[in-house]
Amino acid sequence: MTDQPVNPYTSTPRPISPADEKLWATLVHVGGIFFSFIPALVGFLVFGDRGPFVRGHTVTALNFQLTMILAALIGAITAWLLIGLVILAAVVVLIVTLSIVAAVAANRGQAYTYPVTIRFVK
Repeated sequence: MTDQPVNPYTSTPRPISPADEKLWATLVHVGGIFFSFIPALVGFLVFGDRGPFVRGHTVTALNFQLTMILAALIGAITAWLLIGLVILAAVVVLIVTLSIVAAVAANRGQAYTYPVTIRFVK
């Protein structure tokens, strides 16, 4: 009996090591500071089914970044009222500080939930 070749398109993805899960979860949060939702989306699509830890962090980061995009749009629309400028400044501060806190938690192997997030992705 001969071994059948493995079809990479139908096989289930291999889980990644806990150290790699922590690394990718950390990078998703840090990447959000510079590239908005793109690192979280890529991480969710590539690593979302390879480990529960990295999936949880990518979903959390993606929801947070989408919420911040929505807040930035509201700030941009209301910028002529000057309150929008305050909203935009708050968005920047929230993205930087909370992404760093989330990255530290991910690096420690802890779950993290952003405090001001709308759940778009589950």
